[in-house]
Amino acid sequence: MSLAQTWSVALVGLEGHLVEVEADIAQGLPKTTLIGLPDASLSEARDRVRAAVVNSGERFPDRKVTIGLSPATLPKTGSHYDVAIALALLTAAGVVEPGPLRQTAIIGELGLDGRIREVRGALAMTLAAARANFERIVVPELNSGEARLVPGIEVYGVRSLRQVLALLRGTEVPDEAPPRAEPRLLSESLTRVPEVDLDDVIGQREGRRAIEAAAAGGHHLLLHGPPGSGKTMLAERLAGLMPDLSTDDSLEVSAVHSLAGLLTSDAELVVRPPFIAPHHTASLSSLVGGGSGMPRPGAISCAHRGILFIDEAPEMHPLTLDTLRQPLESGYIEVHRSAAVAKFPARFMLVLAANPCPCGLSGTNQGICNCTPQVLARYRQRISGPIKDRLDIQRQILPAARAISDEKPESTAVVAARVRSARERQGHRYRDTGWILNSEVPGPVLRRDYPLDAASHKLLEDLYAGGRITARGFDRVVRLAWTLADLEGIAQPTVDLTHQAFQLRTGEPLTNLADTRPLT
Repeated sequence: MSLAQTWSVALVGLEGHLVEVEADIAQGLPKTTLIGLPDASLSEARDRVRAAVVNSGERFPDRKVTIGLSPATLPKTGSHYDVAIALALLTAAGVVEPGPLRQTAIIGELGLDGRIREVRGALAMTLAAARANFERIVVPELNSGEARLVPGIEVYGVRSLRQVLALLRGTEVPDEAPPRAEPRLLSESLTRVPEVDLDDVIGQREGRRAIEAAAAGGHHLLLHGPPGSGKTMLAERLAGLMPDLSTDDSLEVSAVHSLAGLLTSDAELVVRPPFIAPHHTASLSSLVGGGSGMPRPGAISCAHRGILFIDEAPEMHPLTLDTLRQPLESGYIEVHRSAAVAKFPARFMLVLAANPCPCGLSGTNQGICNCTPQVLARYRQRISGPIKDRLDIQRQILPAARAISDEKPESTAVVAARVRSARERQGHRYRDTGWILNSEVPGPVLRRDYPLDAASHKLLEDLYAGGRITARGFDRVVRLAWTLADLEGIAQPTVDLTHQAFQLRTGEPLTNLADTRPLT
């Protein structure tokens, strides 16, 4: 036959689109034409495929060859269409029977010698093929680990074009040298948190209460205080308080990490909430995502369903920090580029740490601050008001009174059990809705369907009338009050818990706390 087709997958963000790869061999002068909005790397597939086919012992047609990628209006980017193009071409030439290629998606980049190289986003592509009811997918062997994480689809990991052809023909599969993984330039924003425990932190009762509430309800958090007071220690231990990801969230987070190139060849599903800590000098595109052509996920998408921790937050460029405004509200980020508009999930917990001033001594008894009032004002304004208004919890962290204490604080395991119980209560309360945590529920819905008692409502109305909280702050205090009630295991927030929620948000010293129970 002179016309054949295979299937591959195009990714726009995390959304997969099935691409039909057609090959037509016609009479005419030898020429290979590739159509269907390919980018530069895909246009070069003509030369890669020709060399790979010849070096695999097959004959490349010496006639007019046209390769079409449909839908033609969808921009195609990347080199993962190579194997699908080669198989469509060989099927049209009569070298391969078309039957085995039906219901089979194919991804992989070809080397000039016929080897099949790994590609980014294999997990997301496999998910798209499975949802389109494809029975099989052919992937590079180095991507087979992550592809097999997707249930309901058969995965073939191959090393070379020769192996693929042998599988299609039903002949003995030739032995090939194992592929060598390409060097991975992992993003510096991916931080693997060491095995740390909350009982390492001495004192810091209010700081412990803050991170426990943040973990229980998914609330954004600002920790500010002098250097060495324990802000980073508390932030790193926050990740251990959060429960494992659900199956759906685990697949989604793993797909983002696959597209970002953060999964290894022996990949497993990401089951723990990620902890992403970009340096304060990180660029805007590294934070929100970008790149030439088709956009790639940035740090905030890699932190999806986990924690985005920015240490020394005032040192980050204000415009870069302000790009977090929209994803903090919506839970996703849209990256606009010339080739496409990509939408990535970005429902993360933001944790900021900040010093009180450039020298770090303002408001402390550790030395004399030499910063002028103008320098102090300018430094504190580097975290803008709109960003601060989106942070549910703001706590000052001061050095512990003693460097060594005989008091044994609660461990991560004990506090994590309380957090898990609080989240279970939220899951039960919102079981018939699309929300999971208190921090996700829209303010109007929260006030209408889950109202506070009269005393708590009057307290917040008085605070709002006095200008001590904004309208957004009103809703965020209500969400935080429900989280505190869930931690206490009671059916509704009391006026004391509502007042404590207001104190957590505004940074006022916490009151109404029982000294008989360790705070975390």
